[in-house]
Amino acid sequence: MEKRTGVVTFAGGPITLVGPEVKVGQQAPDFTVLSNDLQPKTLKDFDGKVKVISVVPSLDTGVCDAQTRWFNQDATSLSDDVVVLTISMDLPFAQKRWCGAAGVDKVVTLSDHKDTSFGEHYGFLIEELRLLSRGVVVINKDNKVTYVEYVPEVTQAVNFDAALEAIKADI
Repeated sequence: MEKRTGVVTFAGGPITLVGPEVKVGQQAPDFTVLSNDLQPKTLKDFDGKVKVISVVPSLDTGVCDAQTRWFNQDATSLSDDVVVLTISMDLPFAQKRWCGAAGVDKVVTLSDHKDTSFGEHYGFLIEELRLLSRGVVVINKDNKVTYVEYVPEVTQAVNFDAALEAIKADI
């Protein structure tokens, strides 16, 4: 499996990302993650939609919480053709609890904890921590990647404006 260093830091320290860098224009790689009811979900489960993948290390941190709430409010209101998938290594039970407590009801939370399939196929898996690095991937209805952001410092926020423009361009 490909490993990338010198791309991202976590709290200022270097980390290793496992998996290839996903690039704009490529066909979106498939993955298998778990829904909150422990059912496997793949990219195909969201066919016909513009897919916004909001990648976070853990919903139980301030920046991840804010990112997920922002996408729940702003991105999901753009069109019924947009689905926001928040993927983390949190257990499905924790994701469900967090969504209920936070009032987040439009974002689909998915867990990569079982197989690290998303993290490895999209190059977001942090080798040293078995967490996902922060970022955003936008995939159009034809399953082509139209926007990718690997946030250079995991503790910082994504570029919401750039992500929003990419989503609008795909609607």
